Amino acid sequence: MNTMELDKRFRCEALRDRVMSAEEAALLIRDGENVAVSGFTPSGCPKAVPLALARQVRDGERKLRLGLFSGASTGEELDSAWAEQDIIARRLPYMTSKALRAAVNGGSREGVAYTDQHLGMVAQNARYGFYGPIRTAIIEAAAITEEGHLIPTTAVGCSQTWIDLAEQVIVELNLRQPAELEGFHDIYRLADPPARQPIPLTDAAQRIGLPYLSCPVEKIAAVVITDLPEKPRPLAPEDEVSKKIAHNIVAFLKNEKAQGRLSADVCPLQSGVGSVANAVLLGLKDSDFSHLRFFSEVMQDGILDLMDAGKADMASATSLSLSEAGMQRLLGNLEAYRGKLLLRDSEISNSAEVIRRLGVIAMNTAVEADLYGNVNSSQMNGTSVYNGIGGSGDYARNAAISIFMTNSVAKNGKISSIVPMVSHVDHTEHDVDVIVTEQGWADLRGLSPKQRAVSIIENCAHPDYREQLRAYFEDACAATRGAQTPHLLDRCFAFHRQLKETGSMRMDEEK
Repeated sequence: MNTMELDKRFRCEALRDRVMSAEEAALLIRDGENVAVSGFTPSGCPKAVPLALARQVRDGERKLRLGLFSGASTGEELDSAWAEQDIIARRLPYMTSKALRAAVNGGSREGVAYTDQHLGMVAQNARYGFYGPIRTAIIEAAAITEEGHLIPTTAVGCSQTWIDLAEQVIVELNLRQPAELEGFHDIYRLADPPARQPIPLTDAAQRIGLPYLSCPVEKIAAVVITDLPEKPRPLAPEDEVSKKIAHNIVAFLKNEKAQGRLSADVCPLQSGVGSVANAVLLGLKDSDFSHLRFFSEVMQDGILDLMDAGKADMASATSLSLSEAGMQRLLGNLEAYRGKLLLRDSEISNSAEVIRRLGVIAMNTAVEADLYGNVNSSQMNGTSVYNGIGGSGDYARNAAISIFMTNSVAKNGKISSIVPMVSHVDHTEHDVDVIVTEQGWADLRGLSPKQRAVSIIENCAHPDYREQLRAYFEDACAATRGAQTPHLLDRCFAFHRQLKETGSMRMDEEK
């Protein structure tokens, strides 16, 4: 270990006697407690202590069942490693791990109680005590200041709230994370209602807080020195469908500009997670828009492309959710991005107040959308959770324009993503302004339910399903004698039952 490098990172003399191994620190965690961790997506999550704890359980040294709280999903070192050992008794607020997903949906011996939660509400709900007491917080840091404060790494999430609520804090000082990350963060504590004051943020680039996580020295029970790398999730390569979706969103934004309404080079943009969302960012690189600003919960590779091309001026988020290539590109040239990237608490990045004040244009992905504009973004067949609602609800409910995008079909065309009625509602028709597929876009603003149905069928549905959806809508209108929102519930239920049994949503198989 490089002593000079360690001294530069570990600047608090009062904590030197609390250095211990990951295995020793893991023993500080007790059965039955709630553990809260730093990070948001795999970025910024602790790694060494969770892996040590999983090894102890796997080898029969201990038996543990724990609640696991985070800002969003975590890395494989947490969700997957702990799910595989049946350590997780309770989980919130979001996940992406295949092993944990299986456990939540009935594949665990012990069972996992999963709370799918709006990410912008997690910190406040925790402070209100809705989730119960938190005994241990595990926080990854790039450095520890002279006073014992913690410099976060590649994400913030709910770290400050976890530190404030926990009885003890275990710090993973990760020397693999660049020391140059210091100065990229803006940590702002909120008071809870009714004592809360307006958040003094009127521009996406504005700093309102501190560059570190505040942590009393006496609360830190252990410091674990690590050098474990992050394992970012890969982004699927752009395909023709995602390129068409990106083209349609850019075309919609150009139309907004031509109509003299909200403009993408004035209002900050928010983009969700995933390959389609990243394709939209790449589509903006080839557009006429410039001086773009982002106020989002995550930054994907496409934002770096926009900055490198001189198209984006800055991005504010709570996490650098980059691919491995994107992360290497960022960390290898941090000084070029200093002042352009800002990492905040998720309670600020996902704040309803700030999203509405800034006039954010929100772009999120859907699993399916129905004829009237309701969106399902978290469930399969209405019963099995896939990931969760994440932060999409925070933005959809408060954005100046709320856009949801999806492929028009899935499973090699066997499933239509435009359905008569979604099997699970995450975002109601009242929170969805625009639906975009590779077929086109449907602007739902100001339309009645029946007008929305026509627009969605004609502009967003795949041609293979368009006639069948028209027939359903016409039959529903006739059977309900012109009702406000025509539905044939038996046909809707049969539609999704067929999907569950055969993997096909073809309407003609329902008749």
